[in-house]
Amino acid sequence: MSEVQLDLSLDELLTTTRCVRKRLDFERPVPRKLIKECIDIALQAPNGSNRQRWNWVAVDDGDVKQKIADFYREGFAIERQLMAEQLGTEVGALERTPITDSVQYLLQEIQNVPVMVIPTIEGRAEQWGVMQQASLWGSVLPPTWNFMLALRARGLGSAWTTIHLHKEKEVAELLGIPYQQCTQAGLFPVAYTKGTDFKPGPRCDAAEVIHWNQW
Repeated sequence: MSEVQLDLSLDELLTTTRCVRKRLDFERPVPRKLIKECIDIALQAPNGSNRQRWNWVAVDDGDVKQKIADFYREGFAIERQLMAEQLGTEVGALERTPITDSVQYLLQEIQNVPVMVIPTIEGRAEQWGVMQQASLWGSVLPPTWNFMLALRARGLGSAWTTIHLHKEKEVAELLGIPYQQCTQAGLFPVAYTKGTDFKPGPRCDAAEVIHWNQW
């Protein structure tokens, strides 16, 4: 295990692991051994029938990161167009918020992140029923969250992004991921964070969303 970890209680770790974009440090290299260490922790997560059908692609080659960034931006353009169509407006009229500003920042800078990590899971859910889909995602999302928690504990951060999945086939071809056999769960830009003083995000009180015995 890493010798340098933040002094966080378990509750602090769980409530202050945020999606980090503007505070990613693009200048500080991230050692491969730290990525492996965090993935080792990720793999302790529960998964369907303990089949462990995951693979992780970590990218630190500058040329490959640039190509992924280009697909990421193409995916973002597709998503913006879909959002505009759903809202019945023009793309340029979509509202800007602090979150969208943060997303735009990462969009422009993502090729500069030290490492990109793409978790994958064996299987394709497009033609499956809800139970099989839940089993697939339930086998890759817990380890992926473990990965983000492990990053946070070591002073690193990331953002759970899915925009590149509009170009999943192209990214699979670029990275040699067998598209017909494996689903990509997201794209995680990994870097040390600028400062470590993250706080819990604004959320509703649990009493507002708990339904006891009946909806």
